[in-house]
Amino acid sequence: MTEKPSVTLPGTVEKIIQPLHPDQREKAQIAIQGADDMYREIRIENSLKAENGNEVRLKKGAEVDVTVEADQEATRPRNKENP
Repeated sequence: MTEKPSVTLPGTVEKIIQPLHPDQREKAQIAIQGADDMYREIRIENSLKAENGNEVRLKKGAEVDVTVEADQEATRPRNKENP
């Protein structure tokens, strides 16, 4: 099995956003280093699984890695003239 093309960028949890309604989940806002200023923050549900299977949450200020990966069919070779 071949690995999917991917990139991993460092990020920092900027804030934890409490839900407006009890049926919604808490969100973590993450600033991604290396992204354009207008697009560097993402918000995700603040729920991760630990190695033992327990649910854990991110803390404000936590250093994280954000990985983007794609199927091989969803990518194309980089043009050497236009990197």
